[in-house]
Amino acid sequence: MGRKGSATFIAAAVALGVLVGLATAALAVLIEWVSKFTEQFGDWTGWGLWAFVVLVPVGMLASWAINRRWGPGISGGGVTDTMVGLSLHGGYLPTKAALPKMFATAMTLGTGGSGGREGPIVFIGGILGSKLSRVANFDHDRIRSLVAAGAGAGIGASFNAPIAGMLFAMEVILGSFAIRHLSAIVITSVVAAVTAEQLIGEELVLTSPPHSAGDPRLLLLYTALAVLAVAVGFIDLKADDLVARFKARERFPQWMRPILYGVTIGLLGVVWPEALGTGRTFLNGLLNLQGAGDYVWWALAAITIVKILTSVLTREGGGSAGEFMASLVIGGSLGAAFAIFLQSVAGVDSVNTGAFAIVGMAALLATTARAPLTSVIIVFELTGNYELVLPLMLGAALSVYLGDRFQMEGSYITKLRRDGIELPTNEDIDLLDIVDVSEVMQEVDGVLHPWQSLADAAEFFDLSTHHGAPVVNDLDELVGVLSLSDIAKAGGPSHAVTVADAMTTNPITIAPEAPVSMALSRMAGMGVGRLPVIGGSRQREVIGMFRRESVVRAYEHALSMTKGRELHRERQRIRSQPGADFFVVEVNEESPVANRLIAEVQWPSDAVLVSIQRATSILVPHGDTMLRIGDVLTAFGTPEARGELEGIVVRAHIEPTDSMD
Repeated sequence: MGRKGSATFIAAAVALGVLVGLATAALAVLIEWVSKFTEQFGDWTGWGLWAFVVLVPVGMLASWAINRRWGPGISGGGVTDTMVGLSLHGGYLPTKAALPKMFATAMTLGTGGSGGREGPIVFIGGILGSKLSRVANFDHDRIRSLVAAGAGAGIGASFNAPIAGMLFAMEVILGSFAIRHLSAIVITSVVAAVTAEQLIGEELVLTSPPHSAGDPRLLLLYTALAVLAVAVGFIDLKADDLVARFKARERFPQWMRPILYGVTIGLLGVVWPEALGTGRTFLNGLLNLQGAGDYVWWALAAITIVKILTSVLTREGGGSAGEFMASLVIGGSLGAAFAIFLQSVAGVDSVNTGAFAIVGMAALLATTARAPLTSVIIVFELTGNYELVLPLMLGAALSVYLGDRFQMEGSYITKLRRDGIELPTNEDIDLLDIVDVSEVMQEVDGVLHPWQSLADAAEFFDLSTHHGAPVVNDLDELVGVLSLSDIAKAGGPSHAVTVADAMTTNPITIAPEAPVSMALSRMAGMGVGRLPVIGGSRQREVIGMFRRESVVRAYEHALSMTKGRELHRERQRIRSQPGADFFVVEVNEESPVANRLIAEVQWPSDAVLVSIQRATSILVPHGDTMLRIGDVLTAFGTPEARGELEGIVVRAHIEPTDSMD
């Protein structure tokens, strides 16, 4: 159908919002049904909390089995799977995974597994966006918009927080605030939140009353809480990494993992039942506290640590549960524990427990998810007021700053890198934003001085073929710019008029580290054809010139970088395929690829040619590289691609193509 019009695209965004809202409500209801069964099972058997020791493993084993049948992507949270599908698979997410993901999540969380429904609904929302955009035959850019919109709408619908959903989509899923994606994301998130709220009301949604920040001097205590949140966030990230590494070295059968991990979670839940399930009811209670209530600080501190353990074991054990809500529960418990400690031990009576729980939520989420804007805004939307704006912004900003100082990466990026996946960055910025002025500027091949005559300047321009040049003093500092038009305005070449009389003083300059887009914007705004590049050891030293020709070089350079990014994305996509590995194929005397250019060979789509060993030399393959008898080709790809490549090199008939795949 080709590229659709704006009206069709907006209609698709509205439809997607309705679908995500329905899916969110359905998942919440499913979890509630299984939770009620779990509670009734404990009452019917008389086991009480000990029922979790049996039911949590059952729920996790069910999730693991569903993942084996319908996966990958069923187990775990789902946010990283959405990011990979968006960045490495052109926005494709498998439609068949939506319903299995929903049932696996209900079984995991409803039986007591620890985590949230937000990660899974992000994945489901992304799937719905992917399917709808493919049915409508939208172009690549609009597919990306709808996948991100569906994912963000899952957050917006789960918390009835559409602005937070919008920011999550752009801050985490897209990693970009490109305006062209904004309309679909906003519309979908709002419609999804309204749809889910109409269906399930506030009963199954996290809510909070408005809280006051209190005395401004309490900002010091909020700062201390942010530091604590960074420390606890580090523990959370490290625990996840340690369990994942332990899982990779396990010797027992895979089906035993959900059972063993589930039993451990159930035993922890017997002592700390607040650390099981989504934690929504428990967190709602904390957010409504003004004082200590029925809690003591050390009990909440214990729940903070235990919640980390149960949520990590649930995800790594094969359960389908997200970490977004888990981070909120951990942060809320930490904030409430800190506030009650201040009240009962330090004697600070003016502390509002609910306010500290909220700030703890934002600070912990900013640390683990690396999403400070989402962290702050979601709390605004939960509380419905802006009384906590200063401590919230302070906590989130400090958490991100300290995380950067200690080189802590967010949980989503950490998981991707653990799986050997490096997502491309800066995909949605203008081409000229990715090239620095220093990469394309021209060398200074001549300067003028203020005391020279315009006749000397005209002769300089004739010899250099330039239309303008920097003017420097006897200290080689920039004092102006002279162009041919300046000479014409002064009456033409003359020995009586100096450069200082005709030059433009205080010219617009550019720094070498500035992007080319900034230089081009300055040139267009001032109507000039060149900019002196200022840098070096002296403040006004001219180290280069940015001219109109530099713009052409910048576009060529940017396009080569973009092509490199596309190749990088393709390699990462192949690398993420199950069973992908390195293999070698030799070009023998009867090989049909012998004495052909690489560009003439139709290579398998799921294989990347890495290197060519020719005698004792290692060659980097290019499109114009001629393949010779005896060459040993090293490739990386899937087992299927290996068979295809061996067939091509050994016996296939080669059809010439225009370029290398």
